[in-house]
Amino acid sequence: MLKDACKRAGLEEKIGTHSMRKTFGYHHYKKFKDVVLLQKIFNHSSPQITLRYIGIGQNQIDYSYSNFIL
Repeated sequence: MLKDACKRAGLEEKIGTHSMRKTFGYHHYKKFKDVVLLQKIFNHSSPQITLRYIGIGQNQIDYSYSNFIL
């Protein structure tokens, strides 16, 4: 059903339920900034695995540090 909807929308990328899970995780993290909660939701063994899973790399972490102002 999901593949058919993507095809009708003109999307050629491979999109499945796993894509939706990762996208949920990415947006959840961006909104709440709580990697530990997301780690528990995904049942991952560490926050580092969760960040890697949702595509948050070291460059984004470094950028957040460099732009942090109290």
